[in-house]
Amino acid sequence: MASVKLILRTDKTDNKGYCPIYIILIKDRQKKYVTTGIKVKESQWDDDNKKVRKNFPNSARTNALLLQKLADAAGTIADFERKSKSVSARKLKEAVKGKRSENYFDYSYDRCKKIKGTVSIRTHRAYESALKKFEEFTETRDINFEDINVTMLKDYINYCSNKLENSNTTIRHSLIILGIFYKQAIQEDLVDANLYPFNKISIKKEPGKRSYLNKMQIEEFKKHEVNPNSKAPVIKDMFLFSIYAGGLRLSDVVELTWENINVEENRIVKQIRKTGRTHSFKFGQVARDILIKYQENKKSEKDFVFPLLENGKPYFENENYRLAEISRCTSLASLHLTAIGKKMKLPFPLSFHLSRHTFATNALNNGMRIEFVSKLMDHTDIGTTQIYAKIISQELDDAVDKYIY
Repeated sequence: MASVKLILRTDKTDNKGYCPIYIILIKDRQKKYVTTGIKVKESQWDDDNKKVRKNFPNSARTNALLLQKLADAAGTIADFERKSKSVSARKLKEAVKGKRSENYFDYSYDRCKKIKGTVSIRTHRAYESALKKFEEFTETRDINFEDINVTMLKDYINYCSNKLENSNTTIRHSLIILGIFYKQAIQEDLVDANLYPFNKISIKKEPGKRSYLNKMQIEEFKKHEVNPNSKAPVIKDMFLFSIYAGGLRLSDVVELTWENINVEENRIVKQIRKTGRTHSFKFGQVARDILIKYQENKKSEKDFVFPLLENGKPYFENENYRLAEISRCTSLASLHLTAIGKKMKLPFPLSFHLSRHTFATNALNNGMRIEFVSKLMDHTDIGTTQIYAKIISQELDDAVDKYIY
């Protein structure tokens, strides 16, 4: 059974020396506070009798008001507990205040449903995943916005880091998503902006580490045999094509059509999916040989170069269909490349994006100017390309340490 009493919150003393009087509600050793809206100085409060002293103006009227507020709170709690055998201190506080606090999960999951179709499938899945992970941490959906504070977020970070072994980047991304829903509730005036806790949390950014295949590993990859009755040969060709065609991303390689290709001039002209810019560039002989192999199956200029997507489907017209197909192809590429990487005993997981890293690092190693590499990769900032130059510099330093005495 819950108990209530009056308390002077000296920890909330204002700059004029006045302290607020609260009703403290205790239920199952949990304490919740409800303001009475009355402030007095500490010298004007009788803590033994829980009332204001006579040196406070209108003390008798104030004490009568406080007793009425306390009686109302006790009555509300008694009614609430009669109706519900199991009720939390927070629910009782909401009943006393006469105002329902917004539930974080109810609001966020509802928002997630409403925005489906207005964001990409990948983004929607990321939102849902972040909410489910946070719910697994809290072990309950009975969490209001005001319950999410700095302490809870620090505990969540420790949970993600220690139990789930998430990287700092993954944890930061999860917090960003959780914060998005919190900000939306603030914008709808459902939550006090002063309660927003995410700006009080910082996570150390991890230095980027980019793996790539060196020349020997590329040659080993070329010779690696795969199941001819699966999609592995196509995935393998696409990976090699990317290495010799400017490090094209998987989404761009997948949706290449023969309209984008000029085999005679060794040139690709395509709108890059990530940047939206039209990119025109030449590719190498290895990429040309791969294209010629697939050109045998060409029936129309609108056909896809690599047979992962089905011709005639509304890939470019239906965004949801396109995203679903890209997701399917990404999973397929990951499946086959991971298997190849393990058989090659590479010291890192093999993913399609490594073709991009491989192109950049090997092009720079071969003497190509960094400005040209940046242009071929369609980087908006040459600083992004310089990451690969730093990899080469670090390898040079390591070689000196190893071989120069």
